[in-house]
Amino acid sequence: MRTLAASACVLLTAAAGFAADAVTLFDGKSLAGWKPSKNSPEGTYKVADGVLQLRGGQGHLYYVGTDGKASFKNFEFTAKVKTYKTANSGIYFHTAYQDAGWPAAGYECQVNATHGDKKKTGGLYAVKDVMDVAPAPDDEWFDYRIRVEGKRIQIWINGKPTVDFTEPADWTPPKGMAGRKLGTGTFALQAHDPGCKVDYKDIKVELLP
Repeated sequence: MRTLAASACVLLTAAAGFAADAVTLFDGKSLAGWKPSKNSPEGTYKVADGVLQLRGGQGHLYYVGTDGKASFKNFEFTAKVKTYKTANSGIYFHTAYQDAGWPAAGYECQVNATHGDKKKTGGLYAVKDVMDVAPAPDDEWFDYRIRVEGKRIQIWINGKPTVDFTEPADWTPPKGMAGRKLGTGTFALQAHDPGCKVDYKDIKVELLP
């Protein structure tokens, strides 16, 4: 296991088709390698006891790596996540840093057990949703796994599949989400609103050829 030394090295390794160790995106001690959107209220993102805490506000925390240029194509992302009552969050991939607003590029994997939005944890937001009943309850750690290989996107919650979607050649993104398509890009964690209270830890990504 290693930390990301340079995004360029990561991309070269992946492009060459060699197996790579899991890259640790969150060191459990700091927000090194992460960059909050400028619209994020102060105190939205904290680190305590090895946990990345999202607490209220509306903003996004982007993984930019040590050189500010982190980018991924084929990968398997894993994290442990814990939601609290009415929390709403999301894990974006193939996205890019923005100062404000909802990420325009990439896909969002939903994190929500009891928020009023009926789209629940484990869904590919607005594309292949998990509706009404979340596969993981509040107040308990659960495993979130996202795999992207070629045009195929798969999601598992606690080892159980929730999404298996292949982006078609003639893909038309959902209305108002023109950037919701595969390409390359980084990850972002969403703090949806002032009621957001979500914990993340053991955030890693395995590079795929």
